[in-house]
Amino acid sequence: MLELKFLRTHPEIVRADLTKRGDLEKMRLLDELLENDVKSREIQTNLNQLRNRRNVIGREINAARKAGEDTSALRQEAADLPRQIKEGEAELQEIQAAITHHQMRIPNILHESVPVGKDDSENVETKRWGETVVPAFELQNHGALAAEKGWADFERATKIAGSGFYTLKGRLALMDLALQRFALDILMERGYTPVMPPYMMNRSAYEGVTDLADFENVMYKIDGEDEYLIATSEHPMAAMYLDEIFEEKDLPLKMAGISPCFRREIGAHGIDTKGLFRVHQFNKIEQFVFCRPEDSWDLLDELLDNAEEVFKRLGLPYHVVSICTGDIGTVAAKKYDIEVWMPREETYREVVSCSNCTSYQAVRLNIRVRDPHEFETKRFVHTLNSTAVATTRTLRAILENYQLEDGTVEIPAALRPYMNGAETL
Repeated sequence: MLELKFLRTHPEIVRADLTKRGDLEKMRLLDELLENDVKSREIQTNLNQLRNRRNVIGREINAARKAGEDTSALRQEAADLPRQIKEGEAELQEIQAAITHHQMRIPNILHESVPVGKDDSENVETKRWGETVVPAFELQNHGALAAEKGWADFERATKIAGSGFYTLKGRLALMDLALQRFALDILMERGYTPVMPPYMMNRSAYEGVTDLADFENVMYKIDGEDEYLIATSEHPMAAMYLDEIFEEKDLPLKMAGISPCFRREIGAHGIDTKGLFRVHQFNKIEQFVFCRPEDSWDLLDELLDNAEEVFKRLGLPYHVVSICTGDIGTVAAKKYDIEVWMPREETYREVVSCSNCTSYQAVRLNIRVRDPHEFETKRFVHTLNSTAVATTRTLRAILENYQLEDGTVEIPAALRPYMNGAETL
């Protein structure tokens, strides 16, 4: 979230950003927040005066008694002060809760380069790699092919878990594991530490990472417990350092998260998104970085380059798009997607999301870095995240881009060392 001091002193910047987003509802939240901020400071001032009065009135009563003066009015005032203070504290707590509620729902300030657009149809292509090919023969649907060849079982997965689940078998199961280790090796070569976080988070930690009002509808809640299954390892990696202070020498901290991801939504229901593309559970290697504010934009380029390297080595054509104002969401200040070529549909589909969240998550989580020259000075760190590989979507891309006319699927050369040297599925 944005710091309250920033909202208070630079409301014009926030209003301009909300105007760029076209978000009139959040403009109303900002106005209410600023009104409540004024009220809270007035109440706080009044409480300070009441507490100070409580500290001195006893002396005035004693002085009046010694002087033989009537103390009834002073004693009545003294008796009434605790009630006034208690009521003021309750009112202040209620207003501050409203301020925090609104503060957590006002989106991050967008980078000036974010394109203006109403939805994902107006995202802007920034780069393209690889040759997009549509084979002369008719490609089989990836899900149907995987089921036919015995590489996946959707019907039995549905029987035990419901729609949107799958079972991988044989070499396709090995390829899922190979993709994870392949991406992990690239990241480790580049200084990222593998991290296997908890697969569940409590609500308090989750609210520190994202706006649950926007995200809760895609998450799984554990019945009767204050726990959610994680939607991405970004979330527990960010929350790991809740309320902590980094030393500058320890930044940037670069992590490679290894986890399954659990999501309730499935989305579009076309034949080519059935199977492995939109599912409730998938494995993902996720990049996550804590850094000094001045380093985050260079690191955004680094995270994007890491993700591109994964798909270049896999030989999968892709393009990069800059996400527009109508599609970017609450947390990121700038976001890129990598979309890989899906030849059956003759279109690109998202496989990577790469974001600079600036200090938005760090403020919510209270994660700061100490100034090495001024010990008492601390700044909020910046956080960045990016997919390295989400396995199921990448499996679909391989099943289509490497499919031969007889239904055989070649294994990308980069994955063969992880699959005992096998060349085909």
